[in-house]
Amino acid sequence: MHKEEIKILIVDDEEDILDILEYNLRKEKFIIQKASDGIEAIALAEKLLPEVIILDIMMPKMDGIRTCQILREKPEFQDTIIIFLTARGEEYSELAGFEAGADDYLTKPVRPKALITRIRNLLKRKTNIEQKSESNILFIHDLEIHTDEYFVIKNGEEIPFARKEFQLLCLLASKPGRIFQRGEILEKVWKENVVVVDRTIDVHIRKIREKLGDEYIQTIKGVGYKFSGSVN
Repeated sequence: MHKEEIKILIVDDEEDILDILEYNLRKEKFIIQKASDGIEAIALAEKLLPEVIILDIMMPKMDGIRTCQILREKPEFQDTIIIFLTARGEEYSELAGFEAGADDYLTKPVRPKALITRIRNLLKRKTNIEQKSESNILFIHDLEIHTDEYFVIKNGEEIPFARKEFQLLCLLASKPGRIFQRGEILEKVWKENVVVVDRTIDVHIRKIREKLGDEYIQTIKGVGYKFSGSVN
């Protein structure tokens, strides 16, 4: 996908922010649409199906957190890149953003060039993962995750996994850097087993770490887990 084809929806109740971002993103040949609240954003997103949504948090009618949650519940927005750009810089606010399903979180004021770089990097990462997944192999960091055969190759060594361990690893690795809440993990990996408890996730994470090492999966205390965006 060429960047000229990329549609970006900017959602903010401050007109000057919308204008600044629109001006700078249009210079980069992105296709831009704007909304001033969450309700308008959802309606526009359903119509336009943008590749990227930039969301403020504090907005009238519907805030950005709830907007993100509603979008993520819709199948057509499962893989849409959602970036929070907000004046809220508190840690709990950032965690709430990632819990809602955001791919990135930036605080205002932000330099347009920095935002554009983030957008390009997220688009590139998404494209690379999609292209490599077409061959049923997910290449990430120094790992080859063979999605149809339930094994991983690391440093030339084939490492087998139990089915649920592998499904959990694939879920986390599908979006490096994104925090997956425990409830979301249970729903997507153990959806057919209603008696599974949170402790089950911890046990499977421990088994994955025993096989791959501790550096790939990070625990977000009280929230869930994420696959590290950068591994040394």
